[in-house]
Amino acid sequence: MSVATGSAEEKGELRPQFAYLRGEFVPSDQACINIQTHAFLYGTAAFEGIKAYWLPEEGRMAVFRMAEHYQRLLQSCRILRLKAELSAEQMGALTLDLVKRNGHQGPTYIRPIVYKTDLRIGPILLAPNTQDDFCLFSLPLDQYVDTRKGLHVGVSSWRRLDDNAIPARAKVNGAYVNTALAKTDAHLCGFDDALVLNQEGNIAEGSAMNLFLVRDGCLITPTVSDNILEGITRATVMELVRAELGLEVVARSIDRTELYVADEAFMVGTAAEVAPVTRFDHRPVGDGNIGALTRQIQGLYTKVVRGQLPQYDHWLARV
Repeated sequence: MSVATGSAEEKGELRPQFAYLRGEFVPSDQACINIQTHAFLYGTAAFEGIKAYWLPEEGRMAVFRMAEHYQRLLQSCRILRLKAELSAEQMGALTLDLVKRNGHQGPTYIRPIVYKTDLRIGPILLAPNTQDDFCLFSLPLDQYVDTRKGLHVGVSSWRRLDDNAIPARAKVNGAYVNTALAKTDAHLCGFDDALVLNQEGNIAEGSAMNLFLVRDGCLITPTVSDNILEGITRATVMELVRAELGLEVVARSIDRTELYVADEAFMVGTAAEVAPVTRFDHRPVGDGNIGALTRQIQGLYTKVVRGQLPQYDHWLARV
């Protein structure tokens, strides 16, 4: 994890950091929950990962696709039977306030959570006097993975959760044990990340990223019915590639061996942005180097999130 140049943290200044909990902003080191909290005991919470960036030409921060993230959080709450007391607009206003209070001046990761606050034993989601709440924190985060070099990704022996078990299209806190198992084993095996297969044996996604392959000048990504998270970065890349590069994007099922014959590959996510893949299971992707199209998409995405392409200004919520 690296901190943006010029930030208070890098200069050695101890600027107080805040989080939002129980309806108010509090110092981050005081943002604590009870050990008996239902969400802690059973994973009964939904979350989002949102990223904000410094706009160099304006000298201020902006949160990327914030409205879409909060709409997805509300969808996750609906699936999980959580009661979100705040609207997407209200959560967004609190997010902009938090980024301003914390004085971030570089890439910043933002984590909002709607969670069950009940102090009770028992996994049932609905109970008399059940209580749900919203909390929020932020921290400087430049690179989640090293996007300057190609990743070596392995296909995990752990299968992706099924929609009729724990739905992948909802960002459910407890579901990320599936991610933790896959990624931990991948690291122990010497890989940078993992891909998981769904129950039918098709490629689903990475540990916390969606996948794109390039074959014969066409982009291919797993379809939403293959138990993937309906990624906002995935949707962003699909729109950019079609609008700016005039390329076709096909969403369909992908077999494991199709990984090995791809011309290029990359993974995308809010924290990771656009991460090139140069090896799958000890096999080179294409010539084993980062592909030209992948680099072009990386450059486009970087310009968009930093406010350098005015036609996508509507994706930026300025602080």
